[in-house]
Amino acid sequence: MTTAEAAEQANRTERTIRMWCRDHDIGRRVAGGPWLVSRVALAMYLNGDAAALSAYLAGDRRRSRVWPYFAAEGLEELAFG
Repeated sequence: MTTAEAAEQANRTERTIRMWCRDHDIGRRVAGGPWLVSRVALAMYLNGDAAALSAYLAGDRRRSRVWPYFAAEGLEELAFG
């Protein structure tokens, strides 16, 4: 999602979302382009679920703490490929 969409969902400014992307790895930039925010990582961060976010960032999508976030966003196929 865009930083504008994430800001609306989180009720924060786009600047805050960009800082979260940089500081907490909830988003990415490709070739210096705009930040793209992971819906799943944002939900984990907003829920204060550091264990799930850590597992997600390590690539462990099948972990019991991680896949419910994919399901909540309607992204189950991305978790289980």
